Amino acid sequence: MNKTIILGIESSCDDTSAAILRGNNVLSNVIANQKVHEKYGGVVPELASRAHQQNIIPVVEEAISKANIKINEIDAIAYTNGPGLMGSLLVGSSFAKGFSLGLNIPLISVNHMHGHILSHFINDDEMKKPEFPFLCLTVSGGHTQIVLVETHLKMKIIGQTIDDAAGEAFDKSAKVLGLKYPGGPLIDKYSLDGDVHKFTFGKPKIKNLDFSFSGLKTSIMNLINKEMMKDSEFINQNLNHLCASIQHSIVEILIDKILKASKQTGIKNIAIAGGVSANSYLRKRLSYMDEHNIYIPKFEYCTDNAAMIAIAGYYKYLNNDYAMLNEVASARLKF
Repeated sequence: MNKTIILGIESSCDDTSAAILRGNNVLSNVIANQKVHEKYGGVVPELASRAHQQNIIPVVEEAISKANIKINEIDAIAYTNGPGLMGSLLVGSSFAKGFSLGLNIPLISVNHMHGHILSHFINDDEMKKPEFPFLCLTVSGGHTQIVLVETHLKMKIIGQTIDDAAGEAFDKSAKVLGLKYPGGPLIDKYSLDGDVHKFTFGKPKIKNLDFSFSGLKTSIMNLINKEMMKDSEFINQNLNHLCASIQHSIVEILIDKILKASKQTGIKNIAIAGGVSANSYLRKRLSYMDEHNIYIPKFEYCTDNAAMIAIAGYYKYLNNDYAMLNEVASARLKF
């Protein structure tokens, strides 16, 4: 068994997380959520960075305690270097650099999206590990991409959104419906009792393997505004149907593109990653793709977490791919 112990730090948005991995086995994965953003209907960057400052030391201490290891057993520290909110990233990266310097252990910077993809390689009996090469549909509040993954460290984007992300489409639609933030999980919940074909929205026609969700968002808002002018109770009377139809529209766009990518590349191995990969309807639609090998992560590894950063750090550690102390966090870090 590999004895390498990695401490992972994730602070790209509004969750402060620390995890300890021994090899590819999770010993602990602690996440501190920030409830303060709910009343604002979205993440407030300044409040997020302040909360990270308060949470990061207690979260790391808890992760080490739960892993039942001593601090001097840690071989390296991996942290999210971007993309994300700049203030949030700086809290995590500054802590990681100080920790690395204090213990004289390697520092490893991780691209947040690489972490989501490599979460599939965490050792867990409930998850199948994808076979290379595979296509990964990475879907979150800030990203929608199709990634060709050739090895743990060699991957490239072959399709991405040209405007809004799918997760943003979920949250903005939820806001129009009067649902609390984050709205994506609530749309998923209410859609269970709705008819996916009750309402039809405009479908974008984008060439190649790229996505677009801005036109769909506009179509959704236009229909709701039009019907609300006729009947102020329209949303209340049709909430389940609206959620089901909106979710169906977003998921069908995703499915159409990943199928197109599979056909173009000839790759039948398909994985999903990112916050939206927790969506029950997306998981259900993928389960119907009998001609493909589908890889779906556990719910706990879909949303932002430090275990995914630690596993990415683990593979970079094996490759001696370390960061310098003067490496700067980037809100728009390239893939």
